[in-house]
Amino acid sequence: MAAPQKTTLQEFESVFPKLEEVLLEHAKSYNLPEKELAWYKKSLEINTVGGKCNRGMSVPDSVSLLLGRPLTEDEYFKSATLGWMTELLQAFFLVSDDIMDSSITRRGKPCWYRHEGVGMVAINDAFMLEAAIYALLKKYFRDHPRYVDLLELFHEVTFQTEMGQLCDLLTAPEDVVNLDNFSMEKYRFIVIYKTAYYSFYLPVALSLLLLDIATPANLKQAESILIPLGEYFQIQDDYLDNFGLPEHIGKIGTDIMDNKCSWLVNQALAIVTPDQRKILEENYGRKDKAKETVIKKLYDDLKLEQRYQDYEEKFVTEIRERIGQIDEAEGLKKSVFEAFLAKIYKRSK
Repeated sequence: MAAPQKTTLQEFESVFPKLEEVLLEHAKSYNLPEKELAWYKKSLEINTVGGKCNRGMSVPDSVSLLLGRPLTEDEYFKSATLGWMTELLQAFFLVSDDIMDSSITRRGKPCWYRHEGVGMVAINDAFMLEAAIYALLKKYFRDHPRYVDLLELFHEVTFQTEMGQLCDLLTAPEDVVNLDNFSMEKYRFIVIYKTAYYSFYLPVALSLLLLDIATPANLKQAESILIPLGEYFQIQDDYLDNFGLPEHIGKIGTDIMDNKCSWLVNQALAIVTPDQRKILEENYGRKDKAKETVIKKLYDDLKLEQRYQDYEEKFVTEIRERIGQIDEAEGLKKSVFEAFLAKIYKRSK
């Protein structure tokens, strides 16, 4: 029996043109005029393609690991299609998120709303990216025994992410700095709902549903490992935003200036002296390079880099134990979770 296969970005991206064609045909069936059709096509291509596609590629990878063998052409197409629906969900979130955050660039290019002539039309484009998920789901999975479960999963995860975003926006508005709003409890809610569900749980839940082996028990077990992994991933991100090298992470960290409710500031708040707390109050969340430097020095004084490394080792030891306890008779495979952990452990970007 051949070993499971790992998809490549090139292989995964080769599925997209067929899906794009289906989406454009769907829009054409309503007689959408040529100019608007061309706009929709451009929005689909710019916003959905061009990322690392880690979430999307996790679907065929997980399906292959669950089956314990390479996928047939049809299995690959179906699982990659679910992967692309995950990428469409991500595109919908990012287009909206960039407007809410007044971001400048995304994946090294201007954010979609900052493209020539786009502006707030991007809000409607985001809605259309979300609707594309359900057009593809209907086209390819209408007859699947778990069609309703797939539908509900996308709706549920979308709402979970939106709750995380709401909490993030209200906890840390860019222009109002109030460190009393921050707490590890609030941080965990934001991270789990804004990132972990759609980035980690969704691809595996989709794989289990596609193979029609999802049960309440194995979905719950998957969730109990994938949600902490998603939390770890975001904590890493926060750590790299300050301590990572810009040439590795591909961007300059802005969490301090953006008043982000990040893991680092929450760790700092838990251990500062009253004087250090005052430094935080006066310098955090200001659009000022000198004040950012003061916070960075405070983080060094508080030895937050070491604190992160201790957290990482403890977490990884615990999650490995949890993965080791998986009951494979339930249809899950330890290798699925090991693959997720391997992708993110000790990453530098």
